[in-house]
Amino acid sequence: MKLIGIGVGPGDPELVTVKAVRVLREADLTLVPVTAPKEPGRAESVVRSYTDRFERVVFALNDRGGVTPRRAAAWDGAADRVVRAFDEGAGTVAFATLGDPNVYSTFTYLAQTVRERRPETTVETVPGVTAMQDLASRSGTVLAEGAESLALVPLTGGVEGLRRALRSGDTVVAYKFGSVAEEVVEALKETGRLDEAVCGIRLGLPGERVRPARELAGPVPYLSTLLVPAARTVRGGKL
Repeated sequence: MKLIGIGVGPGDPELVTVKAVRVLREADLTLVPVTAPKEPGRAESVVRSYTDRFERVVFALNDRGGVTPRRAAAWDGAADRVVRAFDEGAGTVAFATLGDPNVYSTFTYLAQTVRERRPETTVETVPGVTAMQDLASRSGTVLAEGAESLALVPLTGGVEGLRRALRSGDTVVAYKFGSVAEEVVEALKETGRLDEAVCGIRLGLPGERVRPARELAGPVPYLSTLLVPAARTVRGGKL
């Protein structure tokens, strides 16, 4: 029995790896997370480019506040489906996740739950392109060079972690900042790092927007990405 988490990137089907496509097509069952049974998900839109052999599983993707009852029920329900597939003879179950399965992914909780129920399950992952890599490419921004540090901060709990990273780090990336976009702009102003910051909205999807952070106004989608590059003045100066 094998459970494989497959990173399908931020949204552009052309960023899916050859290995990911092969596993998606070879798996006995492929699951894609959605917020509602009849509502297509972002991972699903990518998977659909390569196979129509998949099932939706509902995850509380938009819940806030830790392990909510809906989140716990979703993890259990998805694990139930995986275990049932194994009991029905499936050898490999794949789970498609945005970005990379080892970076802020729902796959982590699914794998943990399946292992608790079927300890003999082999869990593997197929890495995927992350939103910060995609945004760096689309905006022409270098993520890190030489001895620079690279900090990745999720903003689901507010902007204080971002402020600390902006003050002490080199390149800073923030995920899931849509609900606190105005506070993010203020933090960038306070730390003198607004001018070089860039944000990516709906990367790789219809309606994609890549723009300077100083142009942010009004609400933005939850999964928006912020990239604040390190200050660089001399070629090779960070070596």
